[in-house]
Amino acid sequence: MTITIRPGSTVMFTGDSITDCRRRLSEDGLGAGYPLRVAGEWGLRHPDRPVTWLNTADAGDKVRDLEARWQADVLDARPDVVSILVGVNDVRWHTLDPEGHLIPARDFEAGYDRLLAPLAEAGTELILIEPFLLPVAGVDGVDEVGAAIVGPEQREEWRTDLDPKIQAVRRLARRYGAHLLAADGMFAELAATGGAGHWAADGVHPTPAGHAALAAAWLRLVA
Repeated sequence: MTITIRPGSTVMFTGDSITDCRRRLSEDGLGAGYPLRVAGEWGLRHPDRPVTWLNTADAGDKVRDLEARWQADVLDARPDVVSILVGVNDVRWHTLDPEGHLIPARDFEAGYDRLLAPLAEAGTELILIEPFLLPVAGVDGVDEVGAAIVGPEQREEWRTDLDPKIQAVRRLARRYGAHLLAADGMFAELAATGGAGHWAADGVHPTPAGHAALAAAWLRLVA
C-alpha cells in the first residue's frame, strides 16, 4: 500500500537536525536535505499535481521537544501527510551534554505515541522514518548541534540504546497504520557496499548521497 498525495495536499516533514538541515537559511524553508529532494523530485514527476511542502524540524530535538511545540508547529497547520524522523537525540550520545540524561525506550515510545494520537484522530496520513546510526570509524569533535562525536566503543553503546527505540517506532507504525521507512536497515545495507562514511560522514547526519537515499525511499511510499 502507498499513500496517495492528492493535488492541493499539504505535506509536512518534522523531526531533528537530519530533517531541519538548515531550513531557516533556505528561501523555501525546506532546508538542504531530503525534504528538498522529495519536493523537487515530486515537482519534476507531477507538474500537474501541486503540493504544499513544509518543514518544521529543529536541530537537536528529542521527542519531548517535539511535544512542546506540536500544537503550534504541526497540528495547527492541519497537514494531510506528516513525515517524522526523530530518535537519535533520544539516544545516550546526548548524555555527553551537560543537560543530557538517559531516556528509557518506554518513555520515548510513550511520548512518540502522544505525538501520533491526535494526527491519527484527524485522519492524517503518517510516515515514520526509523532513527539510524551508521558504524563510522571514530571521528573526534562535535557535530553541528554541539553533541560529541566519538569512537567505535561509544557508538556501540549508542547502538545498544538506539535499537529498542527503533523497535518502538516500528510498533507505533503498526499501531497507527503508518507507513514505515526502514532507514536503519536501508543504511546498513548501503554501508555494506559503499562504506558508512559515504552515506553519513559522522554516522548520524547524511551526506548528499545519504539524503538522496532517504528521498528515494520516501518517494517509494507515495503514489
